[in-house]
Amino acid sequence: MTVPRPAEAAEPAGPAATPSAAPVPRRTFGLAAATALVMGNIIGGGIFALPATVAPYGTVSLLAFLVLSVGAVLLALLFGRLARRSPVTGGLYVYPRDAFGEFAGFLSAWSYWTMCWVSIAALAVAVVGYVDVLIPLHGDHALQAAVALAALWLPAAANFAGTRWVGAVQVVSTVLKFVPLLLLATVGLFFVDADNFGPFNASGQSVSGALAASAALLLYSFLGVESAAVSAGEVRDPERTVGRASVLGTLASALVYVLGTVAVFGLVPHRELVGSGAPFADAVNAITGGGWGGTAIALVAVASITGCLNGWILMAAQMPYAAARDGLFPAPFARVGKGGVPGFGVWACAVLGTLLIALNYTAGPDTTFRVLVLITTFTGCVPYLLSAAAQLYWLARGTRDRVRPAGLARDLTVAVLSFGFSFWLIAGAGYAAVYQGVLFLFAGIPVYVWLRGRGDRTEASA
Repeated sequence: MTVPRPAEAAEPAGPAATPSAAPVPRRTFGLAAATALVMGNIIGGGIFALPATVAPYGTVSLLAFLVLSVGAVLLALLFGRLARRSPVTGGLYVYPRDAFGEFAGFLSAWSYWTMCWVSIAALAVAVVGYVDVLIPLHGDHALQAAVALAALWLPAAANFAGTRWVGAVQVVSTVLKFVPLLLLATVGLFFVDADNFGPFNASGQSVSGALAASAALLLYSFLGVESAAVSAGEVRDPERTVGRASVLGTLASALVYVLGTVAVFGLVPHRELVGSGAPFADAVNAITGGGWGGTAIALVAVASITGCLNGWILMAAQMPYAAARDGLFPAPFARVGKGGVPGFGVWACAVLGTLLIALNYTAGPDTTFRVLVLITTFTGCVPYLLSAAAQLYWLARGTRDRVRPAGLARDLTVAVLSFGFSFWLIAGAGYAAVYQGVLFLFAGIPVYVWLRGRGDRTEASA
């Protein structure tokens, strides 16, 4: 089936890249479900756990949230434009592949896939602090790890029910968490005490350094802005819906994030926030003066993170599925079950997430969460960089008779700023995160060499 391409601000001189042959997908996500998928994947463990993680930097992290909100909207606009060109499942893998070839597509897919299963492990760890509010775990690392693993495997099992159920779960879980968080972000502002905010820069480094470092951590809270683009093959009218859902979901999430984080910083004294395992529960307790409010928000947090895991596990299966169809990922990732979900991809991310939790949990949930978050910053920004570069490539190939100056200036500005924004976040992640991220990235090169060698041998035999 050929999808007509609407007129764009800037088109390449040659024909549009042809996506790899594949069965026609069942497009089950409308605008509401696609927007909920974006919001559900963005608003998860990040908003509930990160205020305490960035508290040591001081209130400069609130400024970082504003900067990230602008950058996330830029990325949403970028993915919306790219989805008009390639409205198929795989998004951030397809764009670099079409522009720069198979190796760039593989690196993007491998890095994004790595980010997904590392992010899933981090989300599962984020559940622990709020479960501890409901059922005291008494600092038992083995018990905490068991809770994290249960939070990982329950949504993994739900994914086998199919994409239609994933979309329905995302809508329900997004409503359940968005309404209470919005109430806290508005009502909580009336109880804010300015003395609780603490110093602007408590890190001991320069303001620019603290801003970049806190932004690298906070990026984790905005991962998911690309959700509609990655699952474009399941979205109805993706040329229009992907861009609209990405922007709407990002704006709504940013609103909740900024207001909610301001409320938490103003409700919980800075010295207590630094050591908090459940900052939103502590903030609600500050309003209600008792434990019932914290218990309620803990229940919301557990439901929220579980719903977020539900969506992220689907994302972790969709990216390698698209690459496997082109022979750039092992063939089992391309197998689709009766429910329309790539089952092997679900199993793979769940098993790898389990191993990552088991290897890192001896340090406790706080340290484990921070390490995993910084790794996701690097591995998530690599596909963002390559996608922005792909858009710049297509814009550079545009011919004069097919380019509208105003539209070209808009798309060029979005692409350049998105590239610079992603590069800045990688720099802010720190040497350790970049080092570990590069190791994860380079570990995929032997996989590409093996797959490419087998593919070339098959072609030669044919």
